[in-house]
Amino acid sequence: MRFALLAILLLAACQDRGVEPHRVVSADSADQVYDSMTFDITRDGIKSSRVQAESAWVYQARQVANLKNMTVTSYDSTGATISTITADKGIYGMREQSLDARGHVVAHGAEGRVLKTEHLVYDRSRNRISSDTAFTSTSPKANLSGVSFEADPGFKNVRVTQPKGRGKQGFVIPGQTPGGVR
Repeated sequence: MRFALLAILLLAACQDRGVEPHRVVSADSADQVYDSMTFDITRDGIKSSRVQAESAWVYQARQVANLKNMTVTSYDSTGATISTITADKGIYGMREQSLDARGHVVAHGAEGRVLKTEHLVYDRSRNRISSDTAFTSTSPKANLSGVSFEADPGFKNVRVTQPKGRGKQGFVIPGQTPGGVR
């Protein structure tokens, strides 16, 4: 009798699986995680940029890489460095080859130009860089600041919201007085 009762209890215990934990697969979990990552971007077989990051999380379905402590170096067709951008973090769109850099963004360009902002966007399809936050730009020829801007990557054609600045040879930007900043 005891044996039959024990067998029934064991059989009943085996059928009750208790509470099973739910398996959760995060929709935003990275497909690849890198500790120190570098990759080159080519255009027609010629290296146009190098992207480096202390850490990176790659999401294949969205074709996006989240970058931490990143540096992007751009090159001309001869391989000479055009500019270098550093930032605390960024999002690189692989499909569009776009970059959204945030946090202590500093861009060093040709002729000694230095651009500083908290947010910088590069849109390859339009070949434009822009910032929707305050920025400063210094160079041997002029200093410029404003609330936001949009420009070509060489910073030759620039549209600035609320510009302030001064050329080093006496060039005054509209909105400024010849004696200095208003």
